[in-house]
Amino acid sequence: MIPLDRLMIETDAPFLTPRNLKDKPADGRNEPAFLPHILQAVARCIGKPAEEVARATTNTAMAFFRI
Repeated sequence: MIPLDRLMIETDAPFLTPRNLKDKPADGRNEPAFLPHILQAVARCIGKPAEEVARATTNTAMAFFRI
């Protein structure tokens, strides 16, 4: 229900590695490198293509942080 122009994605780094991550790191540390995995999960949940969600969430983050 969150509009794409209000949605940002993140990891809970360094904690809470995604449960369904196929290849989990041995030390269990969550990394920003897992954002593509988070993106895919969000896109599935909202029924939009991952590319569209990536573009929109990047734009939202850039506007929010004024970069």
